[in-house]
Amino acid sequence: MAEEAVTHATTQADGSAHGGDHGPTLLGLSGEGWVYVGLTIFILIAIFVAKVPKVITDSLDARIAETRRTLDEARAIRAEAEALLKNAQAQSKASAGDAAAIVENAEAEAKLLLSDAKKQAADLTARRAKMAEDKIAAAERSAIADVRTKAATAAAGVAAQVIAQSHDVKADKSLIDAAIARLN
Repeated sequence: MAEEAVTHATTQADGSAHGGDHGPTLLGLSGEGWVYVGLTIFILIAIFVAKVPKVITDSLDARIAETRRTLDEARAIRAEAEALLKNAQAQSKASAGDAAAIVENAEAEAKLLLSDAKKQAADLTARRAKMAEDKIAAAERSAIADVRTKAATAAAGVAAQVIAQSHDVKADKSLIDAAIARLN
């Protein structure tokens, strides 16, 4: 009766009661292992795709808002310049020579202010684009490092499981016999 219990325990530890074969493997991973790898990659891509476009759109929205604000300031300055022009035209009835000089100065100042505003907007846009590109590159590097770490961890875990499942007393005996034979 005691021998049957030992035999039964050996059969269970051997894994032969359940067939022992878990199907074909590819690169040391079974179908289940590849499902975990695929799921991990899918989740990382989903996170990456969800965050990166948001960062880009937020950055672009901020640049658009800043450009609009700059253009609004330019319009306000232009409106001021036009108001000065109208004022100058009203005074032109009194002195035609002074009005022409005021108009020319107002137009030149408006053009100068507009060109400065456009230049500042272009510089700001370029700086913000560079910042967004740097953030995207950093996020990509971080995501790649995370994927590599998780893949290595998953591979090590699967390898440990495969070794634990396929390595038994019989395998130890054959390895020891082979080592002794090499020593002789």
